[in-house]
This record gives sequence, C-alpha cells and structure tokens, in this order.
Amino acid sequence: MKIALRFAACAGLALMLSGQTPLPAAPNGPPRTPPPGYQDAYAGKKRLLVIADLSTGNQSAHMAVSHAVSVIEQIGRESGAYVTFIRTDMDWITKGETWGKFDYAKGGPKQARGKNLDYFDAVLFYTNGDTTLSPQQKQDLLDYVAKDGKGFIGIHTATATATNWPEYGEMLGGVFDNHPWMISDAKIIVERPGFPAMKGLKTGMVLKDEHYQMLPNPYSRDKVDVLARIDTSSVNMAAPMVHRKDGDFPVAWIKSYGQGRVFYSGLGHTDASWDDPRIRTMVLEAVKWAVNGGEKPVPHGMK
Repeated sequence: MKIALRFAACAGLALMLSGQTPLPAAPNGPPRTPPPGYQDAYAGKKRLLVIADLSTGNQSAHMAVSHAVSVIEQIGRESGAYVTFIRTDMDWITKGETWGKFDYAKGGPKQARGKNLDYFDAVLFYTNGDTTLSPQQKQDLLDYVAKDGKGFIGIHTATATATNWPEYGEMLGGVFDNHPWMISDAKIIVERPGFPAMKGLKTGMVLKDEHYQMLPNPYSRDKVDVLARIDTSSVNMAAPMVHRKDGDFPVAWIKSYGQGRVFYSGLGHTDASWDDPRIRTMVLEAVKWAVNGGEKPVPHGMK
C-alpha cells in the first residue's frame, strides 16, 4: 500500500512539474494543484513556439539556425513582448495530447504531458525539408492559423520546407526556387515603410544575405502584402539562376490566412544577419504583430 501511494505521489508530482493539470487524487477527491512555485510561469504572457528542425533538410547549409533562435528568444525576453519555447522536433505541432517518451510516455512510471498548439499565440518555422508532420498535424497547423486566428512566422528556409505540401505553401505565401546571387550584397526597396517591422529599414540600404527567389506559384501580389523587395539594379540580373523576369524578389511580406496572420522574410541565412540591429527589429516587430494582431495585410502591386 505504501509503495502504491508513493508511486501515485511521484506520478502526480511529475504531472505538476510538467505544467499540466494533474489527475484527481482519487475518483471522488479534489484535483491536485501545483504547490507554490510550480504554477505556470508564463500564464498571461504571449507565447511563441519556435521550430528549428532541419532534420529532413540540408544538414550543413543553415548552421546559423542556432544563433537565430537564440536571438529570437533573447529579443522577446528583453522586450517583454513574448516568451519563446524552442523545439528541434515537430511533436508540439498538434491539437492532440503530447507526452514524453520512454519512462515519461503516457502511462509510464514518470509520465509527463507536453504542450500543444493550443498553448501558443504564434508559431515560427526556421525549418527545411519535407518535415516529419503527419497528415493530422498538418491539418492542425492550418486550422490553428486559419480557424483559430493565430500567427505564423516563416524565416528564410521556411519557404524551402514541405514543398510537397501545397497547402503549406499557400498559407505561407511562397515557395523557394533558388538563391541566384548566393550570399551577396543587395540594396532594398521598402514598399511599406509605415509597417512596424520595417521601421529599421529604408530604401537604398544594403543587406548582405542569401537572397531568395520565389517560384511563380503560389507567390502572388494578389495574395501577399510585400513589405520590401530587392532593388534589381544592385544585383546581377544576368546570373544563370535568375528565372523571374518581372523583377519581383521580395525580402519580406505579410498576408492573411483565414482568420490568422502570416509573416515571412527570406533574410537570416548568416550569423551576421542576426547580429544586425535592423534584422532584430524586423523580427521583433513581426512576432509582436503575429501574436497580437494589428494592421491588416493589403496586397498591392510593385511600388
């Protein structure tokens, strides 16, 4: 009897430490509540789930992802705008239950529940490749944005993610074609200077990064509100991999997806870009918009 009680107490404590609502003490008894100091420390705060999962994509080309997610966490905490949860797997991209593994799995001796999409105000992908998302997880993510009205932020290789999942590309607003100029300097044209994410950027500024080119579909100015684009006079338009003839090479955009908000920027390939105050400001303001709402996207032609 004592052993059983001790086991139950340990299981209850594990649930409490996981931040989840514990199971009842007994069928007819009151539910256990976390002891002082173990309540959800992030209750009432805006919460961002960052997915930094390159496991199904290029394993060597995007090493800056570690620095990127550390900066995203830091600027959120320093500003007080949001708190960040960093994952290198896709487990929490679900509306279902999540649990630990092995001893911490559901029904295990140390069972511990995890979080799911319902806990977060926005999701950020710095990802690559086809992903490990199941069909149900994919639908849950789309519904999280479109039906729940939450935010989604894509950084750099997010457009080179799940390219065999058309609905994801439609949600994000574009799919990666290539980077014609590799890592190079390019001047930018700011099309929406009044949008908060652009307040650190001005037309004529030079940004050094791996600037992306989008495929013709699903990218469309009828669907996305382009915040800034590359000034084509500053790059070699005769480079062999330049496919677009319209001169439209977006640096960042916003868009609506159902009831939700989507921000994307192709910047962020290098460590140096994440040390650039202009990029930090852009990402901070983008996350604030994604988690809080605000100005609605207004698709427009090239300005």
